[in-house]
Amino acid sequence: MKYEWRKEEKEIYQPKEKPTLVKIPKAKYFCIKGEGNPNDGDFSNRIAVLYSLAYAVRMMPKSGFIPDGYFEYTVYPLEGLWDMTEVGKSSEVFNKDELIYTIMIKQPDFINEEVTKKAFEIANKKKPDKLLKEAYFDEIEDGLSVQMLHIGSYDNEPETFSKMKEYINENNLKIKSLVHREIYLSDARKVERDKLKTVLRYTVTK
Repeated sequence: MKYEWRKEEKEIYQPKEKPTLVKIPKAKYFCIKGEGNPNDGDFSNRIAVLYSLAYAVRMMPKSGFIPDGYFEYTVYPLEGLWDMTEVGKSSEVFNKDELIYTIMIKQPDFINEEVTKKAFEIANKKKPDKLLKEAYFDEIEDGLSVQMLHIGSYDNEPETFSKMKEYINENNLKIKSLVHREIYLSDARKVERDKLKTVLRYTVTK
């Protein structure tokens, strides 16, 4: 039976439209860093590289290699950690060109160094891309976090972040870093802007 992250990891990927305190365990990811406006082509190219790696792992048995512990699963959604350059932070106007990001796709638990190496080989053979050299494997643990489902345009996210900050203050929590995580549950190319579903998350301390 195929592993479905939407069903098996509801606490992480199916939050409600209200702030919730959760503990996010360590997870494995393919990542790539970037800078600039996410509406530019470079951002899309970096996403494509991550998906080439993610699907290389997912379809590995068809390439003749079955990783130890392999099971069928649905590929995880795109996620991103977002920050600003120092210039962007000091500006009174929000400028997307000053964004700094690390985008990533979570991987199943069976992935290891051998599987990672194989994924890069498969992806490079199928569609060579110089950006593959910038992609890397990492393990990240967000730990204690406050997250909330945002429905609507990415440009309206500040409204949701305001609700989250209010919840954080009311519960005597502190935001660890203004670097926040976004998980994209909708395909922005296919879903209307006002119906886009995005998980927004701050890591916090008590």
